Amino acid sequence: MSPCVVIIPAGGSGSRFGGPVPKQFSLLGGVPLLHHTLRIFDAHPRISRIYPVLSAPPEALGLDWPFSSERVQPLACAGPTRAQTVLAALQTLQPLHAPDTWVLVHDAARPCLSRTALDHLIHTLQDDPLGGLLAIPLNDTLKRQNDHHACVAATLDRTGLWLAQTPQMFRLGSLIEALCAHPAATDESSALEAAGYAPRLVMGESTNLKVTWPADLRLAQAILGVRHAHRSRI
Repeated sequence: MSPCVVIIPAGGSGSRFGGPVPKQFSLLGGVPLLHHTLRIFDAHPRISRIYPVLSAPPEALGLDWPFSSERVQPLACAGPTRAQTVLAALQTLQPLHAPDTWVLVHDAARPCLSRTALDHLIHTLQDDPLGGLLAIPLNDTLKRQNDHHACVAATLDRTGLWLAQTPQMFRLGSLIEALCAHPAATDESSALEAAGYAPRLVMGESTNLKVTWPADLRLAQAILGVRHAHRSRI
């Protein structure tokens, strides 16, 4: 299998979160949320390098950094959008990795990705010519808001709709080309879709939540606590 590297965009301000620090640096069980996310990949034998993409070096941000400098290598090239941040990281890495290198892009604010889901993604896509993403089918009824008030304008057909998650796993060369051509893409898959490709949907898990609001931190803490208790009993 081609090598796997991970890019974690972590330069955003987290404006919707509304905390005193960007949400990726908020404490989860006394540890910055970003550190939980990094440890998921740092413990995986198929991952050769992890590149958190920050707005400045960790020391300039006042971050404690308990990671191997060889395996986890911060990049201080975050841009104003996710697509610009990922593209800047890819262009930095392009001289260091072959075009067929697998790149897994993962949200800094998804600290509950399980080893099972990560293994499933890598195993499913390792021989795929393009790549794909973790996602789950949309089970809830979907409503569209009207233009003027928070009232229902319509109920939408959810048939065939999936909720996109991360990691999203694509080849370095094709991902650079897609993001260069489609800089307004909201995620990596949408850039590849706009380039005419059909990324593969890989079944994820509902516990792979993205921390968006302060209450999500409590839910993430509960998920991680249950997993820790389970491991302790084994």
